[in-house]
Amino acid sequence: MGELSTVGAPLADEPFEPAIASSDTVFDGAVWDIRRERFAFGDGELVREFVAHTGAVAVLAIDDNDRMLAIRQYRHPIRERNWELPAGLLDVPGEDPLEAAKRELAEEADLTAAHWEPLIQLHTTPGGSDEIIYVYRATGLAAAPEVFARDGEEADIVTRWVAVNDAVDAVLAGRARNGIFMAAVLAEYARRTRTGTPSGVTPQARD
Repeated sequence: MGELSTVGAPLADEPFEPAIASSDTVFDGAVWDIRRERFAFGDGELVREFVAHTGAVAVLAIDDNDRMLAIRQYRHPIRERNWELPAGLLDVPGEDPLEAAKRELAEEADLTAAHWEPLIQLHTTPGGSDEIIYVYRATGLAAAPEVFARDGEEADIVTRWVAVNDAVDAVLAGRARNGIFMAAVLAEYARRTRTGTPSGVTPQARD
């Protein structure tokens, strides 16, 4: 077991860059790949395979009635229609995550937002993927100038406006199990608790 971190120091993930002996694509997928890497660790070497992911964004959108937008979308690997946030891949080369979040909110919910701020970042499955999700909080919502055509699973999307406290209840009761949705809802609840924001009042967001 490694040494314990300094007692009293702020809790923070620690970047670590081992020497990579080899890195190969063992599966070239339509959306993402699987890589196998051999790297130095401790007194020896390890080999690990993981999903090489583009990264993604998600949006916690809050309306003028202090409700958050949830969308229900079919996810084939788990055979469920999950309650989620509007979200999508960082699959446009060079696109800034915030701009991608704005694009996804328009494409999946036909909405724009006047105010944006970072909410959280998270690695979804760090033991098997390098995916990182950038979650933004959006307020000052308005209808997008155009309604986007959707196909595939997105054509089946259902939207619902829900109070944050009700979303927290769904998460804690196990009725909403999408990891990004859960993390964002609980982060928003913690944010409100720490700022002392009463239910029904949205904290002032930055432009």
